[in-house]
Amino acid sequence: VPAADEMFSWRQASGQTLRIMLSKHPYSEGIKRRIPDFEKLTGIRVAYAMHPEVAYFDRLNNAFDDATASPDVYMTGVYQVWEYATEGRMAALDKFILNPAVTRQGYDVNDFFPGILGAFRWNRLAGSMLGEGPLWAIPIGFEACALTYNREVFSRARLPVPRTMDELIEAGMQLNGFEGEGTYGVAVRGLGEWNSLHSGYITAFANYGAKDMEVEDGRLVSRVNSPEAVAVTDLWVRMLRNCGPEDWEYYDWYRCLADIGSGRTPILFDSDILGYFANAPGASSQSGKLALAPPVAPEGTAANDFKSNLWVWGLAMNPETKSRYAAWLFIQYFTSREFQAYSVLEWKSVNPPRRSVFQDPAFRQAMAKMHGYEETFTSIIENTTIHFTPNPYFFDISKRWAAVVRDIANGMYGSTQEGMDALKVWMDNNLAQAPVD
Repeated sequence: VPAADEMFSWRQASGQTLRIMLSKHPYSEGIKRRIPDFEKLTGIRVAYAMHPEVAYFDRLNNAFDDATASPDVYMTGVYQVWEYATEGRMAALDKFILNPAVTRQGYDVNDFFPGILGAFRWNRLAGSMLGEGPLWAIPIGFEACALTYNREVFSRARLPVPRTMDELIEAGMQLNGFEGEGTYGVAVRGLGEWNSLHSGYITAFANYGAKDMEVEDGRLVSRVNSPEAVAVTDLWVRMLRNCGPEDWEYYDWYRCLADIGSGRTPILFDSDILGYFANAPGASSQSGKLALAPPVAPEGTAANDFKSNLWVWGLAMNPETKSRYAAWLFIQYFTSREFQAYSVLEWKSVNPPRRSVFQDPAFRQAMAKMHGYEETFTSIIENTTIHFTPNPYFFDISKRWAAVVRDIANGMYGSTQEGMDALKVWMDNNLAQAPVD
């Protein structure tokens, strides 16, 4: 139980009731298990709703517009902040953190990895990088992007772990059919949906020096057809065509997870937690055989200079809540070091957003079962952040972008350059109204 101090009391909102909305996830599973403890500690009653991730944000958006269902606290992803903070659906949390009457001394917001916490800090201006402005949510767990590979298959094939996109394509082509018909080299997401971009593709995009957009003459301008962007997209398309399953364009992260866990593929370039989940004892037929390695990057990239794109779940407060101190106590409790240490060990809520939890000997011992976890985490954590440029049209733009990449791979454009040129025109038209100042 997080300790109290002289100025602070966990009981200050006793008797109030909170409405909480959660997305079904290992992170929220730990929260659900500890709600009775929170209620006992604070005297606050919690009514929560948990929805499958595929439907969660639709349910949340509907709840915002229903006074009888609108949540006091809700789980949010980082890209949603670019809409919700702009639309006034998020309360800035700095004033609560800085108030010793409502935040206990040991909370220590500086314990969070700066890039992870900073992903939720934004000034609401399109094109402004994250880490500046109000804090809109606090992390409960995050995913970075890395390579997961099957150590047994790589040892048998006598292949080195890929370090560059070219090496990844070469390894994937060599491993096609490694266990007969239906087995293939590399699993990545291929759906023409926004979340197909935000793991492997944008990580490679950033590592190879490409940018999605920049502010120029007071407006956001797309850079997706730059030489760097076209070159890395061309590599990605080659990988989809030559190393993936026949139906790669129907792959989401669930199918990627299923294939690395069943032994249908020996390489996954996606969220690091997928490899961790599949490798857990008894979780899949390949558990114990999987390992993590840093994401692919150009030849000569320094060991501490690998970039990795971030997905982070956090807790946010509805500014319309009538129970703001109770809401803050909930956020504070479930983002505390003590709760996150419990959650990461008992409910596999990797990755921990707090440095102290990562450094906890009990966590380090638990992670030792995942070969390469600590080395990969250490090599990417300082450059794990959002590599998209913040803008309120993120979901429309990224969905169109993912569809264009899919269509390039399916031969619907004469070249990668042609496809990315067309995407730039579409993006520039849609970005024209983005508020940059």
